[in-house]
Amino acid sequence: MTKGSIEVHHRVCHLCEAMCGLVIKTERSKVVDIRGDQDDPLSRGHVCPKAISLQDIHEDPDRLRKPLKRIRTVAGEYQHEEIEWSEALDLAADALASAIQQHGVDAVGAYFGNPSVHNYGMLTHQRNLFRHIRTRNRFSATSVDQLPHHLVSMWMFGHMLLNPIPDIDRTRYFLMLGANPLASNGSIWTVPDVRRRIKDLTARGGKLVVIDPRRTETAELASEHHFIRPGTDAAFLLAIIHVLFRDSLVALGPLANFTDGIDEVREAVQALTPKWGSEATGISASEIVRIAHELAAAEAGICYGRMGVSTQAYGTLCQWAIQVINVLTGNLDKPGGSLFTQPAMDQVVNSSPGGFARFTSRGRGLPEFNYELPAAALADEIRTPGEGQIKVMFTGAGNPVLSTPNGRALDEALEEVDFMISLDPALNETTRHADIILPPTSPLEHDHYDIAFHNLAIRNTSRYSPAVFSKPEGALHDWEIFAELGDRLADRLGVESVPHLAPHKIVDAALRNGPYGDDSGWGLSIDTLRANPSGIDLGELQPTCPQRLQTPGKRIALAVPEVLADIKRLLSDKTHNSRGYRLIGRRHVRDNNSWMHNHQRLVKGKPRYHLLMHPDDVAEEGWETGMQITISSRVGQLSTTLMISDEVMPGVVSLPHGYGHGLKGTRSAIANANAGVSCNDITDEHFLDQLSGNAAINGVPVELSGA
Repeated sequence: MTKGSIEVHHRVCHLCEAMCGLVIKTERSKVVDIRGDQDDPLSRGHVCPKAISLQDIHEDPDRLRKPLKRIRTVAGEYQHEEIEWSEALDLAADALASAIQQHGVDAVGAYFGNPSVHNYGMLTHQRNLFRHIRTRNRFSATSVDQLPHHLVSMWMFGHMLLNPIPDIDRTRYFLMLGANPLASNGSIWTVPDVRRRIKDLTARGGKLVVIDPRRTETAELASEHHFIRPGTDAAFLLAIIHVLFRDSLVALGPLANFTDGIDEVREAVQALTPKWGSEATGISASEIVRIAHELAAAEAGICYGRMGVSTQAYGTLCQWAIQVINVLTGNLDKPGGSLFTQPAMDQVVNSSPGGFARFTSRGRGLPEFNYELPAAALADEIRTPGEGQIKVMFTGAGNPVLSTPNGRALDEALEEVDFMISLDPALNETTRHADIILPPTSPLEHDHYDIAFHNLAIRNTSRYSPAVFSKPEGALHDWEIFAELGDRLADRLGVESVPHLAPHKIVDAALRNGPYGDDSGWGLSIDTLRANPSGIDLGELQPTCPQRLQTPGKRIALAVPEVLADIKRLLSDKTHNSRGYRLIGRRHVRDNNSWMHNHQRLVKGKPRYHLLMHPDDVAEEGWETGMQITISSRVGQLSTTLMISDEVMPGVVSLPHGYGHGLKGTRSAIANANAGVSCNDITDEHFLDQLSGNAAINGVPVELSGA
């Protein structure tokens, strides 16, 4: 829409999971205003600082506009220089073809970062390239994040993307573990404007109970907050389940008609008393009992846990226990409880249900999930010789040097591959190793549809965002890079390429064939969404079971053998009683991993990368705020500035994720000036959730010393 020389665009913010609707005003080629879209049925005008930074991302002088080639100078140093697209794509295709022909497809490694699911071209067109590279050496941010969610959903409900979504707008009791939605805007839970939603919950007499080793921004707003020793959430949850059985609080309601395994679960938790849970967690037995009774008695209740419980040594056990609690209290598939979405573009219908442990990593025997190996095995698979060793590395929208455990080891390993290709707009700590960098257009230069996050939203909505600016001459969208590179590789391998079909056409076909498409009263399509630029509200989440379940016989499977066996591992683990400090992460609303630190409005203010430590611990050590503290783990050490804070419980220290900028060869002026330290220089690639292979980056044992 145009008003004078000012053009008005409706857009969704793609920078986190919240899908906040925006109204963006431009004048010629410049953004002049960004604000929340009051007519968006999901975000209702809410916006956070990240959305305003879309202008900064678009205008960032360090953002790559042309492909880069890595060369060695006369002095023996490496640097990157611009080349033309045809040369860059040919060099990349040559390297891929050579590795496949000489060593097989497993000689190609691939890592995809968190932003991959935020750009729909990355989702729709990876196949154009990777159908020719069916490598076992595929990795992603999933296994440093939400893998336990997907694994539990696959086992219990039949599909890795069938994730129950907390219905905060209608609940009366919300038990939240290891989550801070005021900073994240939700995670595996698309929930914009969560501050107002929490206030509405308590205003109607409801209750939010937060369990976390840190008193987070969300905990500050909660009805009550309980500190818990890092890594012991599984003990708390299993003790809750014990109380539900012991005190006859189990009431499945309609779920009883299609739920299996109740007796097996009862037997598994019989000895896991509140006293046992208290000894492990530090939360009193009486509080565990009270919380169990309150949740069971609530008219509608939710148990939900996120990063803090997923990325720990018992992440899968935690996520399983959370869903068991929701089932046993009758709060799964219930308004005000946790429900499955019915999105317009349904990934549950349009994708594989997932698979587990069909093969393992060569170095340490870690299991695959959905044909991906755990990211903690990446450096091993580069360095372990023999058949299947990674010779050529491809990264897409990822910075694993800062984002995966023992990033220093990976940083060194990437120098050992024969060739590296990165599809990325940044010359960062990871892509500095790339021989070829292929930069896509900026977010405002391409259209968008949230394929992933409509599947996780608290309402069923649908919204399409046309590009704000035209694609610059000579630039390529991410999907076009995959298509062009796939064509070149197919030619070199002598196989058939995949037709080029724009992402919006793929989405349009899915919408037309979906539950709100041509055979419904909605008639949803891309054209329909263009005519409704603020999006279309498809209604509240509704009960959909058992029809929505994807298990054989459409039944909920509580007694997952792998998880029940993992309870025995927990019972034999005495590390929660060990002395010493435990490291946890933390998030800020202006952060999202490592990819938003090169924009001044997001890093301004006081530094956010200090080490937080409880006053009692600081006093016992004889330290003070502002000191340089060395933090050591099995894999290395780092030094950073100490900040005294009673936000964290005694025995716990906290560093944020995604910092550690300033490495030689990067091109990120603002990020490098606010470098901080990378907590993943001391997280341990051998400290894992042994069941899933997910990284355990919370609860890491560390030692501290003064400078």
